[in-house]
Amino acid sequence: MGKRLKLAIWDTAGQERFRTLTSSYYRGAQGIVLVYDVSSRESFENLEYWLEEVRKYATNRNSVKMLVANKVDEGGVVTRHEGEDFAIRHSMLFIESSAKLKVGVKEIFQQLVLKILDTPDLLENTTPLGATRSSSRVKSYMGSKVEALEAIIREKQQNVNRLEAQRNELNTSVRQLREELQLLLEPCSSVGEVVKPMGKNRVLVKSGSEGKYVVDVDKSIDITKCTPTTRVALRSDTYTLHKLLPSKVDPLVSLMKVEKVPDSTYEMVGGLDKQIKEVKEVIELPIKHPEIFESLGIAQPKGVLLYGPPGTGKTLLARAVAHHTDCTFIRVSGSELVQKYIGEGSRMVRELFVMAREHAPSIIFMDEIDSIGGQRVEGESGGDSEVQRTMLELLNQLDGFEASTDIKVIMCTNRIDILDDALLRPGRIDRKIEFPNPNEDARVEILKIHSRKMNLMRGINLRKIAAQMNGASGAESKAVCTEAGMFALRERRQHVTQEDFEMAVAKVMHKDADKNMSLKQLFK
Repeated sequence: MGKRLKLAIWDTAGQERFRTLTSSYYRGAQGIVLVYDVSSRESFENLEYWLEEVRKYATNRNSVKMLVANKVDEGGVVTRHEGEDFAIRHSMLFIESSAKLKVGVKEIFQQLVLKILDTPDLLENTTPLGATRSSSRVKSYMGSKVEALEAIIREKQQNVNRLEAQRNELNTSVRQLREELQLLLEPCSSVGEVVKPMGKNRVLVKSGSEGKYVVDVDKSIDITKCTPTTRVALRSDTYTLHKLLPSKVDPLVSLMKVEKVPDSTYEMVGGLDKQIKEVKEVIELPIKHPEIFESLGIAQPKGVLLYGPPGTGKTLLARAVAHHTDCTFIRVSGSELVQKYIGEGSRMVRELFVMAREHAPSIIFMDEIDSIGGQRVEGESGGDSEVQRTMLELLNQLDGFEASTDIKVIMCTNRIDILDDALLRPGRIDRKIEFPNPNEDARVEILKIHSRKMNLMRGINLRKIAAQMNGASGAESKAVCTEAGMFALRERRQHVTQEDFEMAVAKVMHKDADKNMSLKQLFK
């Protein structure tokens, strides 16, 4: 064994002895086992150097086995991971000694020598000592490191995705701001009106008091939409037509358009079944099913006149028609079309029908039509002549050359006898529907509709109440229900009695003023 195996324990002093001793001690050895005691950081850094020095004298470089010892209870010169990693890379074994456990380098060296003596073939194995035990530790350590790095990568990827989303939002905001800035930097445009097209890409435009110009049309504009009287925008520098503008409508006319659809329905109109049927045939049926009139080959009705005493449900039925037809509803009073200056009333009528065509299908409801549709007589004053001009413009819009089937007109009046014959002729007003005062059955139905949500006592006879209201209108029937509730309110009751209805009838119909005894009964 003298030539085959050389054993030694090295510390810092052992390194100096290696320099002084002859190299013949290790030369030709088949195996060299050294226990290298790491006593300082400097000795650990010189470890690789001494390993190469010893391997010069061994017959087989892989037969040199070196054990690196480290005292853990003295703070440790190197960390365990650092020592094990170094040992595996250089075919070593990293061990830790402990003074507390009385396990020193010499005891470990003796146990290792005995093991080698029992199994001399161990030196011929090129696998590093302790590689199996150390590799499992390294694998677990590196596995935990990989998992930690993967978690960091996932977190970083999430941050990248979040930052990319924020970047996209900011880019969108920047693009919008640039577009707005570009619009602000653009010069102002002139407003003109198309006279007529002039070829494929030019039109004749009238621009205010400046005169008429033949201008080029921008590529983004469809020239087929440049019809006469169309309002357009012209660039101030090149006079190029670059935008189509909406039609000019007076603000007073724009306010006539009803934005919110009325909530009135046909079920809320009582005692007018015949009138409802006739209005449906003239207004609702042509809008919803125009193909029926085309198949029969007849023209669609253009307008209807509702006439009768006040409070008989003319306006209520018009609101119900607007609710069920689901189209644009324009409400205008005849007195709104009577203007002070010449030509203002007729201009408002034109703009009213222009707005109706733009929002077709639409219904124009004209209340109090007798204010502008009265009969024409000779020797009228200047104010009456302006009213006549307004009516003539209305007649022109009803059956002029630009008549539209998508616009229906509903007119209401209390005085059909004073309307002009030109307004009432067929072709303008195709149907005249009378709204008389309701009979007893109709009054009962109206009372049921308006008392539906009231808290009534049992046994109230609405027919008896309706019989006492001979000649009352629908509005008066509704007023009776409201007054009956007010009588109950004055007496601090939560329900309405038959007596409340009787006193309400007396108050509304002005039959007996002495029956209004509600306050006196309260303080009895």
